[in-house]
Amino acid sequence: MAIHIEVSPAEAADRLAIRELFDAYAHCADRRDAEGQKALFTEDTRFAVFMDGPGSEPSYVLNGREALSPVFSDLDQYQSTTHFNGQSTIVLDGHRATGESYTIAHHLFTADGKRKIMIASLRYLDTVAKIDGAWYFAERDLILDWSETRPSSQ
Repeated sequence: MAIHIEVSPAEAADRLAIRELFDAYAHCADRRDAEGQKALFTEDTRFAVFMDGPGSEPSYVLNGREALSPVFSDLDQYQSTTHFNGQSTIVLDGHRATGESYTIAHHLFTADGKRKIMIASLRYLDTVAKIDGAWYFAERDLILDWSETRPSSQ
């Protein structure tokens, strides 16, 4: 991991914009804004989900922005979600960058008449692209590191 002693204003602006992209994704998820979430991706994006953790085969792979609609709409099954974004790393390379970000996601739902909460530790491996001055997800791998479902105290 690189330690940045001196960062140019342009690099700082790109790093901040990419972090804001990560945060906008979580914000849209928690607000059930599927259209807003989709708008964060390039038209020809690739989105893969690894529900069996790192090193597994993808559970599914979606190609193209419009293919993302069912995934984001799937959050409608939950009464509430809260995504906390943690550490992230970004490697800039001109108008492209790669990175890894961590999220703890809380999903509140009712099953068999009882409120439950599913907590998931997620990692995202991203390739982002700067298009017309804005950053977008070009590739996003969602990796489920672990999850736990238990009764909710609320």
